[in-house]
Amino acid sequence: MSSLSLPTQYPSRAFPTAKKSIAKLTLWPLVAATFFMVSGGTYGTEEIIHGAGYGRGILILLFLPVLWCLPTAFMIGELSSALPAEGGYYAWVRHGLGNFWGFQEAWLSLAASIFDMAIYPTLFVFYLKQMSPWFGAGNHGIYAGLFVVGTCAALNIAGVRAVGITSLWLFFLLSAPFALVVVLAPFKTGALGDAHAAPAASSLGLIGGVLVAMWNYMGWDNASTIAQEVERPQRTYPRAMIAAVILVAMTYVLPFAAVYLTGTPSSLFGEDGSWATVAGAVGGRFAGFEWLRFLIVLGGMMSAFGMFNALVMSYSRLPLVMAWDGMLPKVFGKTSKRTNAPWVAILVCAFCWALCLGLGFKRLVTLDIMLYGASLMLEFVTLVVLRIKEPGLKREFRVPGGLAGAVLAGVFPLLLLLLAVVESNHETVLGMNGLLFGAVIIFAGFLIYFVTGKLKILQAKPVVAERLEEFETV
Repeated sequence: MSSLSLPTQYPSRAFPTAKKSIAKLTLWPLVAATFFMVSGGTYGTEEIIHGAGYGRGILILLFLPVLWCLPTAFMIGELSSALPAEGGYYAWVRHGLGNFWGFQEAWLSLAASIFDMAIYPTLFVFYLKQMSPWFGAGNHGIYAGLFVVGTCAALNIAGVRAVGITSLWLFFLLSAPFALVVVLAPFKTGALGDAHAAPAASSLGLIGGVLVAMWNYMGWDNASTIAQEVERPQRTYPRAMIAAVILVAMTYVLPFAAVYLTGTPSSLFGEDGSWATVAGAVGGRFAGFEWLRFLIVLGGMMSAFGMFNALVMSYSRLPLVMAWDGMLPKVFGKTSKRTNAPWVAILVCAFCWALCLGLGFKRLVTLDIMLYGASLMLEFVTLVVLRIKEPGLKREFRVPGGLAGAVLAGVFPLLLLLLAVVESNHETVLGMNGLLFGAVIIFAGFLIYFVTGKLKILQAKPVVAERLEEFETV
């Protein structure tokens, strides 16, 4: 069978025809889910302005979408429209580069999730404690974090539609307080400059600000893992990616630009949670109550919950599809008869992330970027390889510029990732040099693949043979 005769849509072994009536994600729920997989709102950007100042900070937040996000969104748009397979980026890399690199793609993503997913319940508790200090006593915060994990697992077992609609509502609710900041700030132009201490020096600096911004702008490919649970994925994904890039950039830039008008010094954005203080000053008091501060804190809880919820949906599809491909035990391939949700993968992943709640993870930004960046570069390589190997593969969307455009799309992301790798050499993770720690994790993926193959613990299926068999059944 030649590549010219291949149908556009990937069939799915896990989701037979009888289940076609199960609700799928449409455009705007997918945009909302992508928003939480990448951003979760303005929260977490405080250190960018604190380290780089308003001028350079806003420029970073404006230029990174062009240099970092748009090339990635274009790449995802093409690959997801050409190969709308469950498992997304893992399926693309496995299809284009073979079993070994497909396994490494999934390994890097799941390894990075260990450092990433413990952050969001911790952030939820951080904001919750500002509303009720009781959650800061004893193990109350851990119980609240477990509540987040359990509730998000339940929502994900209820299906992608439940996650998508929840994400859409959470987006509107957490965005409302920042919209009020944008509206109210011009009425206090220059009024808050004398209310705070002069700007203080920051150890983060310009490069640190770029790295934090990269962290806040990464994760675009996470939405690809649910491709067969999206309505008309070939058309929906490219539109969703572009819309999400614009939406995320606006939620970062507009509130900072508005607060800049008030004269608030950048030193006030010293740590996570600073937005509550700024909002309290912008909104003032009503009946002795800082109402806007309260709404920002409440929005912080919704942001953390929404990010964890959306990422559970994304990461849980990797064990599911790897089980189909013989790279994980078959039990991970079990799905709910009612919603098609991979309930075993969801529960196992949720259990592993719950074990990490008490470790007090900080934002290991450079390590996160390093692992994520390695997997992202495999996706850009896959984009180019498929352009060469399968030029006739139907693509609803193409990266502009032909083959040269596909190659150039990965240049700026690669340069930014090299910056993160250089910086990781100055970081310490669990007492180990950050660059070395990341290299150990990457090497572990190689070792696990070869050991399980030699011992015949897992039986990875041939990529080409399996793919041809699937298409012949259409």
